Amino acid sequence: MGEYLNGQGLTCLGIRLNGHATNMEDMRRSSWTDWTASVEDGFHLLSGSVDRIFLAGLSMGGALSLLMSARFAERVAGVVAMSTPYRLPRDPRNYPVWFLRLYGRFVRYAPKSGEVPGASWFDKEAFAGHVSYPQNPVSPIAELKILLHEMRAALPGIRQPVLLIHSKDDTYVLPENMEKIHAALVSASDRTKLYVTGSGHVVTRDAVRDQVFKAAGDFIRKVESQLES
Repeated sequence: MGEYLNGQGLTCLGIRLNGHATNMEDMRRSSWTDWTASVEDGFHLLSGSVDRIFLAGLSMGGALSLLMSARFAERVAGVVAMSTPYRLPRDPRNYPVWFLRLYGRFVRYAPKSGEVPGASWFDKEAFAGHVSYPQNPVSPIAELKILLHEMRAALPGIRQPVLLIHSKDDTYVLPENMEKIHAALVSASDRTKLYVTGSGHVVTRDAVRDQVFKAAGDFIRKVESQLES
């Protein structure tokens, strides 16, 4: 997505969140404040090079984009949040934070889901090249719960335009999450929902990625033209 947007003339920075893209032990030790700090570092690095900044993220990255747009207020021009959870589903991940932190000391990792790996992907070739941890560290689930709580509290205060993208075929974060986020964005200058089909959770990598990329680019250009007029 960053390569596509860069090809449209935009300066792009892909932030590696603390605990991601290294090893599972790094993830197990990371916290929600580590993740927000990663976004802050990227924001300040990018702000020295460009006039306007848009935050875009997938899944937890969408939650971070929404939360940090509220924290940075007028310094963020708009947000693209894709496949973003409003809260965790009612399963073992929804235990209280204190319990998850205690449980994580004894059980470090848990399976990602009960499905066959890649079963929810529509583009099987894209899944074959997709890199991710094989299991979910348990302790960061508690951190994710806190992050989503902070995001929900921030949603009514977000004033920037927001584009929400979600697949109707997402079985990992159900589409109802987008409806709840959209309803809570009561102060946003513009809030747009885009449903796609024929994709699993990772809409930026699955079969509809080109549609998602174009929608994000069109949204950014629209906001830019409104700010310049």
